[in-house]
Amino acid sequence: MRLLVITELYLPTKGGTAVWFDEVYRRLGDKEIHVVTADVPGAAEHDLNHPNTVHRVRLERHWWLRPESLAMYAKLLWRSANVALSNRIDAVHAGRVLPEGLVGWIVARLVGVPLVIYAHGEEITSWRNPKKAKVLRFVYRRADILVANSEFTRSELLKLGVAENRIRLIYPGVDVERFRPDLPCEDLKAQIGLRPGQKLILSVGRLSRRKGFDMVIRALPLLQERGIEYQYALIGIGEDQEYLAELANDMKVADQVHMLGHVSPDDLPRWCNACDVFVMPNREINGDTEGFGMVFLEAAACRKPAIAGAAGGTGSAILDGETGLRVDGTQVKTVAGALARILSDEGFATRMAQAAYDRAIALFSWQAVAEQTRKLHQTGE
Repeated sequence: MRLLVITELYLPTKGGTAVWFDEVYRRLGDKEIHVVTADVPGAAEHDLNHPNTVHRVRLERHWWLRPESLAMYAKLLWRSANVALSNRIDAVHAGRVLPEGLVGWIVARLVGVPLVIYAHGEEITSWRNPKKAKVLRFVYRRADILVANSEFTRSELLKLGVAENRIRLIYPGVDVERFRPDLPCEDLKAQIGLRPGQKLILSVGRLSRRKGFDMVIRALPLLQERGIEYQYALIGIGEDQEYLAELANDMKVADQVHMLGHVSPDDLPRWCNACDVFVMPNREINGDTEGFGMVFLEAAACRKPAIAGAAGGTGSAILDGETGLRVDGTQVKTVAGALARILSDEGFATRMAQAAYDRAIALFSWQAVAEQTRKLHQTGE
């Protein structure tokens, strides 16, 4: 495929969206796929043997500009237009509606090719600035194809007046060769002092309030009351790090809460193998919500049951009662009840874990996602 992909989020930048675009487009073609993205630490090493042609741009916001991102938009547009005019491309793919979608719309119309824009959900529900929301609607409505990452995101696009026949549903994926069952993990259990008979609860994600990690910590004393012995490992960094550490102290569970920060890429699948349950009871805060939740797929590919919040698009990642549980992430007792149910009923947990694994293998491998993306243009739509 001959594509121009415009995305600020791309490996080695952390995050599920960055992983998504790297994994898919390396499977769709070689040097005729041009990726215009941000120049970040570690980029040169990452790009050295990459199958696609990666163009890096230093993207910065300047407080003295209005808007602050004006220079970033201009740099993306300049580089993207140069790439599009210097190479034969069949379509422009934009990683988000703003800034990439606006830039992509200009470039796509300049060279006369279709425009595909990815929609992730949270950018629709959380942007309250009226001017930005107006531009968002303008760009979405002018895309030839919109890729929604969940049924929730699809419904949000329809509310904006996007034509239904332009929306395609493609879920994010998971590397089923990297995230797989039966990886060695005893050393990780020893690292946090997990004793025989104790259960390991795992969370992975940015330490932000809407992820619900604070509700997990608040639920831990209720597990103790039920006689469930546990350790809680939390992987990630973010603005809530100090808040969560203080909360663990306040709840008198600091000895059982292990804030691990970043872990190596090789260790992350092993942590998923080490746990008995994965939990991220996300909730909506001021419109900010979870669009999908790729971390749930990573746990599923390691044959682990998971608990998600009921907010946002997590229903596409977890089938409630079949591959995991979706709960009200604003209620501590509900979170605690879901944890207790999985940790105290081994048969129930095993059935859900197997169903989650089977679904991950069948639907969510990156190769399957890449093939769905390829069909966006094979169908001629």
